[in-house]
Amino acid sequence: MKLNKLKWIPMLICAIVLASLTSACGIQSEITIGTQTYTETKIMAEMYKALIEDRTDLNVDVIPDLASSSLVINAMKRNDVQMATLYTGEIFNNHFPISGTKERQEVLKEAQEGFQKYYDFTWMKPLGFENTYAFTVRKDLAESKGYTKISDVKKDMADMKLGVDTTWLERSTDGYPAFSKAYGIKFGQIFPMEISLVYSAVANKQVDIVLAYSTDSRLKAYKLQTLQDDKQFFPPYDASPVLRSDLLKKHPEIQEAIAPLIGHLDADTMISLNYQVDIEKKSEREVAITYLKQQGLLKS
Repeated sequence: MKLNKLKWIPMLICAIVLASLTSACGIQSEITIGTQTYTETKIMAEMYKALIEDRTDLNVDVIPDLASSSLVINAMKRNDVQMATLYTGEIFNNHFPISGTKERQEVLKEAQEGFQKYYDFTWMKPLGFENTYAFTVRKDLAESKGYTKISDVKKDMADMKLGVDTTWLERSTDGYPAFSKAYGIKFGQIFPMEISLVYSAVANKQVDIVLAYSTDSRLKAYKLQTLQDDKQFFPPYDASPVLRSDLLKKHPEIQEAIAPLIGHLDADTMISLNYQVDIEKKSEREVAITYLKQQGLLKS
């Protein structure tokens, strides 16, 4: 009889330990946030994580450097990832039928309705910034010539040298041929190059205008100015938090936790945050936490 009691002791200890852990942890649910390879999605993931862990009882993990938004979406579909930052222009990548409009609010509506219907994702309202193609010049040139929008350069186009991503030149629907038709602009010389080189090329006056990304930290590093896409040639790519709907149904407090970010991060703010990581070499988490504290958004 004593031997039988002894046999149960290890099982009893395990049960007590498990009960203690369960009680201490409150059976906390785990959320995994996936990010693409570029900096701002990693910063945003760290902001989501900090706010959710600060304002709820949930634990959050971050998986960085998923190769593309499509990979992130597929990971969310499999439930390997439950949350991410995605961009409204993603609807143009053949995930479901769309109207083809480039009107900002309609693109957002199609993203929200389409990803809900076909993927059961909740696409929240935009954070306040977009990351899209943007024609860019040196600030001193913009000031001297009065350039604020793309149409402004038309008068000087014959004398301007364009530096541009090689692949964009060849795209028929949203590349250089379609752009030239929409704006009536044909630049005097075109220099194809890797997009990572366009920033230094325009800063060093090797070219006069380049096609860049609108929230890239090098815009600040090289003192560059983006020009307004006044004919709305490029589709909007407004950033939003996107979550699996089943997660939100189970934990609606997540939406409330990250709500203070919605509509409060403009392009200049995002460029500055990216700059701190890319140029000043701070960690994404450090930058995210510092920003949230500066905004008074963390309770602890």
